Amino acid sequence: MSAPARLSGEDAALTPLDQAKQTLIAAGRVLAAHGQGDMTRGHISVRVPGDPSLFLMKPHGFGFDEMTMDNIVTCDLEGRKVAGHAGRHSEVFIHSEIYRARPDVESVLHAHPAQVVAFTATGRKLRPISQPGAVFAEGVPVYTGSIDLVRTPEMGADVAAALGPCKAVLMRHHGMAIASRSVQETVVLALMLDEACTIQLLAEAGGARLCEEFPADDVMKLHDKLNRPAQFGINFDYLHRCALRRGAT
Repeated sequence: MSAPARLSGEDAALTPLDQAKQTLIAAGRVLAAHGQGDMTRGHISVRVPGDPSLFLMKPHGFGFDEMTMDNIVTCDLEGRKVAGHAGRHSEVFIHSEIYRARPDVESVLHAHPAQVVAFTATGRKLRPISQPGAVFAEGVPVYTGSIDLVRTPEMGADVAAALGPCKAVLMRHHGMAIASRSVQETVVLALMLDEACTIQLLAEAGGARLCEEFPADDVMKLHDKLNRPAQFGINFDYLHRCALRRGAT
């Protein structure tokens, strides 16, 4: 797991568990600043350091920017809350089932950005017509099982199956789920998927036929550059600094 953003000398003395919580809190600030929350309905999680059978998650009834060291909850791969006094999200099974199916995944996000939901309603495939689109050039599958809340292990398993080996899945008429190697990567991917969907919606709304795409080899070269772990860390740190500045004004 990547180190949390903006560790001070005092923070560096925290336990790995508390550092993971601080990174989750930083992620919440960024997501809230970029309109990913849908009031209290979006949620993000990260595996507990040293114990992949448990994960930390934003609590039910709180916005992304309201996470604290005290209200973050801990859940297991059955979706049960095992620690924390706050409520557990009813859609916890998106997280638990993705973690169960994907040992490589360290962080999961579910959100409902308006542009992403609108894009899922078009039934179109996301295309690499922009740099954010190129980030997902390997493909973004679509979960079509239901528009409803994912409140059962079976529905969560269906979302995980739709995601497959990819880093994002669109959920038709509902939103998106992101699964990645770190909280930082998950957050940046979420913002880039939102931007990719927005750009394609704008381009297609122009009425003209879209230009021919660049050759696949060129797109994949850009894809590989933009998906480097260091890039996610740099951009996450920048986004967190921006969120802190906004909060101070």
